[in-house]
Amino acid sequence: MATLKELAAYSGYSVATVSRILNNDPTMAASEETRKRVLEAAGALGYEKSRRSRGGKSLRLGVAEMLTPAEQLDDPYYLYLKNFVAQECLERKIDLIPLQQQADSFVQMLPAALDGVIAIGIFNMQQIEMLHGLSANLVFLDSSPDEARSDSVVINYRLGIEQALEHLFELGHRQIGFIGPSTKLDDWKRPAPELRRQLFIHFMSERNAYDSRYLVDVPTNAAETVAALGRHLRAGKPLPTAFLTANEENAIGTVRALQAAGLRVPQDVSIISFNDTPLSELFDPPLTSISTHVQEMGRMAVQLAVERIPRAGSLRELPVKLIVPPTLVLRGSAAAPS
Repeated sequence: MATLKELAAYSGYSVATVSRILNNDPTMAASEETRKRVLEAAGALGYEKSRRSRGGKSLRLGVAEMLTPAEQLDDPYYLYLKNFVAQECLERKIDLIPLQQQADSFVQMLPAALDGVIAIGIFNMQQIEMLHGLSANLVFLDSSPDEARSDSVVINYRLGIEQALEHLFELGHRQIGFIGPSTKLDDWKRPAPELRRQLFIHFMSERNAYDSRYLVDVPTNAAETVAALGRHLRAGKPLPTAFLTANEENAIGTVRALQAAGLRVPQDVSIISFNDTPLSELFDPPLTSISTHVQEMGRMAVQLAVERIPRAGSLRELPVKLIVPPTLVLRGSAAAPS
């Protein structure tokens, strides 16, 4: 039987696109021609979706998303997480049921009993309790608000910031700035200091190298980053030799603002990004980035959900929290200062 990778190669589409089409994802904005080509490829290669668990019935996981499909276009990190969850479910022959957000509640798209729910992003207490009403088997992906009852998969941000700054110091940088928001919603959707920025300040202060003039406070959005850094430069504020950014959107906006000012990356200013979705490798210059291993995070979330489904042969009762160690991926946006 053909695999998803073989279907992707045959049809010319990405694994994520093929996975979402075969999984009947209603949020997938694909043309009829695209869907037709993927389904024809599945038929030609003999792909079958045998969705049977040990008990003979399909396993069903609901998926709740913090962001709407439109909002995910501005921050595709969560879109990649959802796609990799869908890919893993398809490989395991698990039905993935989208849960539609309506105000502070979620509604099942299909009237079927759920064996678990994967919640991607952050949710307020009302939403968390509502999700628990759909299934006691709840896995949070990229947050951990309910550790006494629910599994979770999160990133070790502290290690990621350490890796980025250690690399910049090894290259010879001492004047290093941070671009990203000063505040962010915490695991319960309450305003709180942005963790990556706080860790950056902490580690730079430990090295006696922190300079608040190199902080650019801006949301994780490329267009707003272009505008904010442009104002910073026009105001004559000092420019560091390197920037660490909160995510890829900040990094992309930083490159564009520097290029508009006649500066080169990395010759004049180095940049290290955070998250490392496929956008990082495709951008020009390719972004040196802290990889949060989004594919592995999605795989782990599905695995945790399955481990607590009795009819899947699971015996685990206690919830667990998995902390994924990030990895520094070296590309072309960071170099020694000139």
